[in-house]
Amino acid sequence: MRGNRTAAPRPSRARTRGAAVAAFVVLAALVPAAASALGTQEVDLELPYVCDLPSGKRAATARISATFPDRVERGEAFSPTGVTTAVELPAEAVADLTALGAVTARAATRLTVGVAQGEATAEATWHGTAQPVALPDSGPLTPTATGDVPTVTGRGDGDLRFSAGNLAVDLALGAADGAATDPGSLTVACSPAGDAPEGGLLATVPVGTDAAGPSGSPSASGAPSGAPDPSSGTTPRDGRGDRAPEVAANPPGSAADRDAPPCAYDEENPFEPLSMNAYITGYSNVKKLKGASLLPVSCVLLETKEMLAEPDEQGNFVVTIKAEGELHHEGRMRTPPFRSTFLSFGFVPTTATMVLEQTGPMTVRFDTVYIGADIEAETFVRIPLRLRVLDLEVNGTPLDVGSGCRTEKPLRSAEPDPANHPGDHLVMYGKGEQKYAEDATGYMLLSGGPLTGEATIPAFTGCGSSGGENLDRLLTASVSGPGNYIKQIQGQTCTPSAPVFGDENAAAQCTSDLQPHVIPVPER
Repeated sequence: MRGNRTAAPRPSRARTRGAAVAAFVVLAALVPAAASALGTQEVDLELPYVCDLPSGKRAATARISATFPDRVERGEAFSPTGVTTAVELPAEAVADLTALGAVTARAATRLTVGVAQGEATAEATWHGTAQPVALPDSGPLTPTATGDVPTVTGRGDGDLRFSAGNLAVDLALGAADGAATDPGSLTVACSPAGDAPEGGLLATVPVGTDAAGPSGSPSASGAPSGAPDPSSGTTPRDGRGDRAPEVAANPPGSAADRDAPPCAYDEENPFEPLSMNAYITGYSNVKKLKGASLLPVSCVLLETKEMLAEPDEQGNFVVTIKAEGELHHEGRMRTPPFRSTFLSFGFVPTTATMVLEQTGPMTVRFDTVYIGADIEAETFVRIPLRLRVLDLEVNGTPLDVGSGCRTEKPLRSAEPDPANHPGDHLVMYGKGEQKYAEDATGYMLLSGGPLTGEATIPAFTGCGSSGGENLDRLLTASVSGPGNYIKQIQGQTCTPSAPVFGDENAAAQCTSDLQPHVIPVPER
């Protein structure tokens, strides 16, 4: 759910000796470490590639720039800095994109980089994003992408050799009217040409106090000659099947080290040009128990389905965004489990572990009215959610609720438009405004904020083990009923196809691995 003032990524294997693997592990760490090298080495190379375009295989050129340390100590993590990947796609590529109705393109690059030390090898993916560019009337298209890359640690002495492998260029395409083309994106897969100098060697970094200075290319036995699917992050390889070098997938600034569940699109659920992801959290009152339950930080994936723009009766410009979405946790449409303790019937301590399960489509309608230079907005979010109880303790005694303990129906709110939105579902409402040259207040779909609603909790069913006590009535009497106020806080959205990583002019919206940067804090 996002927003400031406006808006709208294969392989061979090298044999690895067990002794070498034991001596060397490449780690893509979560936090960048400064190399203690005495100096640095600047890399600026042009490498030939062959790319698969809709019109056929075409020659292309990738210019890769980065700064590496001259040397590092054993066990010292470092990350190349100033990494830039400029890809010159030929005029035939421009013709292919124009044939799709595109007039603009925004590129994201995924360069597979092989890392070798002796005969131990691993691979990492260097991600980069470029600014949108207009397609040229003639000549090549050359997007230039920048981004953070994983850190690397050599566990033994000897040269670390970095070599460029396969390259993927993801292009988000825009039409003349500003909308996405159909299809809205194209991935161009490129592989190194056979005449790449020194097998695509980028740099050699000596490891250890007695190491020599930067030297030549890695030996044939240690240099990776191919690359895995770039979308897989980093991949350890071992041709003999021994324990391969361990390589984590998260570059500096990723979401993996934060107190939030993963929230990213993947190969099974890839993002589209208008996809968004965001974190939500909040509190839900349980009126009968005179208490509130903390709703955990949860992931929401959203896809914009329709955008409308028209004047209203007063002549103000109105923009409507309609989106559909889903909760996303471990591949299922649900929140992470959460635990709450209440006093049942006013005096019996009761602790339950629960999840909210999405049983149908989440729909979002976001209406913005432009009144002069100011914006007023209101949002309705509708989602069918069923409450499931995973375990229960009453006065410290565990009760077996079985595997099917849940509300009979989804939570139910009063629906302001029942003709167009039938059925039981939760309705959340948000209102926001933004004065000219000021930050938005309240709720905006893109920048987030508070959403509120009220729900009836239905009766429970399926609670209790076979042959055991039926707990349906206990839970229904304790919890079910109307008037349960909910306040949800949504964080700033990330748009993976056009990520904002933050600089002196704009706050970060996405982590480097394209997860939401902002983790919201619940408010009562």
